[in-house]
Amino acid sequence: MNLLKKLLKPSNFPLNRHEPIGVLGTALFSRKICHETRENIQNLLKASPVVLFMKGTPEKPLCGFSGTAIHILNLSSINPAKLLTFNVLEDDRIRQGIKEYSNWPTIPQLYIDNEFIGGCDILVEIYRSGELKKLLDKAGVLLELGKE
Repeated sequence: MNLLKKLLKPSNFPLNRHEPIGVLGTALFSRKICHETRENIQNLLKASPVVLFMKGTPEKPLCGFSGTAIHILNLSSINPAKLLTFNVLEDDRIRQGIKEYSNWPTIPQLYIDNEFIGGCDILVEIYRSGELKKLLDKAGVLLELGKE
């Protein structure tokens, strides 16, 4: 039984992050999203290298998971000018549409270079592993020491 518990620990499962769920979500679920909402989501994703769909704002997150996501991005030294946040509580179509677009049921949702990365739990995991810093560095969105 202990072996089973050990095997079922979430950290033992690989993240299928490299196959963007957003692409699968678009192919399988885009029919549920009206054309205008899908277009609005795609425009938001094109507007900045890093996009976080969250509840509230970075200054005032309205749920603990969104607060954690912002905290992790700040700890990762992201350049605030390269981060676009969208408060899904201000637009119910985007709030529901982003879940269908990514095929991911919860908010927050993080995208880097149009690629869906994941929600809060995945963000915590890739922050701890160092993978988040690598993704942000590759996207060219980290603060440059001495320039900010």
